[in-house]
Amino acid sequence: MPRFTPSSGSRQGSAGRKAADAALSAALLIAVWKLGASAVGIEMILPAPERVAASFAELLRSERFRAALAATAGRGLAAFGLSMALGSALGLAMGVSRRFESLAWAPLTVIRATPVLAVILLALVWFPSGAVPVFSAVVMAAPIVAAELAAAARALDPKLVEMATIFGLSKRQVALELRLPAALPSLSSAAKNALGLSWKVVVAGEVLSQPARALGTGMQNARVMLETAEVFAWAAAGVLLCALSDALFNAVGRRLSWPTA
Repeated sequence: MPRFTPSSGSRQGSAGRKAADAALSAALLIAVWKLGASAVGIEMILPAPERVAASFAELLRSERFRAALAATAGRGLAAFGLSMALGSALGLAMGVSRRFESLAWAPLTVIRATPVLAVILLALVWFPSGAVPVFSAVVMAAPIVAAELAAAARALDPKLVEMATIFGLSKRQVALELRLPAALPSLSSAAKNALGLSWKVVVAGEVLSQPARALGTGMQNARVMLETAEVFAWAAAGVLLCALSDALFNAVGRRLSWPTA
């Protein structure tokens, strides 16, 4: 009996439907936004979409905006890299050693329960303005990576560990040759979560710490001047930066066969 395999045409049709649905969703959102702006009638409270688009186009021509975008992108990538390095090390150590997991449980629980705003305010006391967003994002994202990798490392079949011990493998060998490979499939999911959270916390940290060049600084300055359309435009730049990095992550994941869903 012949096996059914999806044709390239069906895959393209599915991709086309997804693109059409996304376009329809965006159109509905803009329509609701436009109706809301018309109903409010006060640009300072809710500017119309075309007014925000004009502000965004004006920002794109500004050297100040390009410098802010580059600085925020650098902070976001730095925070993501540090979060992955620290979270991976902690997660694997927790997955290998129950004692280490018990020792790390209390501080990680406290950190995960702490509001982002409280972390940023404390960082303002401890660090210069440019480092505040990076520190805050690492504090919030690293525990998420650690928890996912620890759970994946602990999920290794105990019988497999017992058999490896019988055959003379040391704890270090079990960790490197069994637990680490078992945890790697979860690395993609942990990285995606850390990436999205890093951008959000970095921009929030910039709003409060006010570095010289930052999307958050531009957003806050526009708010002070009551330029609500420009606030939306700066915020849209942050959203697009996050969406672009997410799309690139998914593209690389598909290329390398990572589980990015």
